[in-house]
Amino acid sequence: MLTKRIIPCLDCDLSVPEGRVVKGIKFKRVKYAGEPAELAEKYYKEGADEIVFLDITASYERRETMLKVIEKTAERVFVPLTVGGGIRNTEDMRKILNSGADKIAINTAAIKNPKLISDGAKRFGSQCIVVAIDAKKEGNSWTCYTYGGRKPAGIDAVKWAKKVEKLGAGEILLTSMDRDGTKLGFDLELTKKISEFVNIPVIASGGVGRLEHFYEAFTDGNADAALAASIFHFREYSISDVKKFLKKKGIPVNLNLQRG
Repeated sequence: MLTKRIIPCLDCDLSVPEGRVVKGIKFKRVKYAGEPAELAEKYYKEGADEIVFLDITASYERRETMLKVIEKTAERVFVPLTVGGGIRNTEDMRKILNSGADKIAINTAAIKNPKLISDGAKRFGSQCIVVAIDAKKEGNSWTCYTYGGRKPAGIDAVKWAKKVEKLGAGEILLTSMDRDGTKLGFDLELTKKISEFVNIPVIASGGVGRLEHFYEAFTDGNADAALAASIFHFREYSISDVKKFLKKKGIPVNLNLQRG
């Protein structure tokens, strides 16, 4: 079995010069959690396998702030960095990758222009293209949402996952909007359905509250990686805690827990 990854997520509000990390519940009611580069460095030293930055206040004016945040982080952190938010074309991708990011996450832009996925994969390689899917359950299926969870796209999440794979995406970042920030655990039904439907890695996101939830993501949800935010930001658990727990439960993880 391949090593499972533990990934902290930093939702970045770039309305201040250095940026700030915030966390909400179901994409709302956000509160301050720290400064992006400092938190990223802390998680790197704790043993994070990767780090995700999501620009939740994306706009043209704030793009330069995000580039500076990534540059500052890349000087201190030596695990893959994934950056998403406000990316509209391959030129935006190029700038972010040149600033030190390893992967690009796209959601709204991909739904509005699916060709962006294939264009990005051809220019930078599939390994650089992560499609973020924000999904909300409606009846017996899940619908994709865009614009930071504000607008339903009218697209079935499972079918969209298969399409993005065919277009060249190298990975899917799957967030359950119903579970986001609730600490009730991942939407295992959704995670398993998509993980079994595609042949690219799926990152489970949304709802972690206990160590057992990570274990369930890998055993019941068949995820390749698990992402969390608030339990790390507010020191309920460390990344070391998660990995030690998973190791004892028989989940293969990288136990290089302390760096630098």
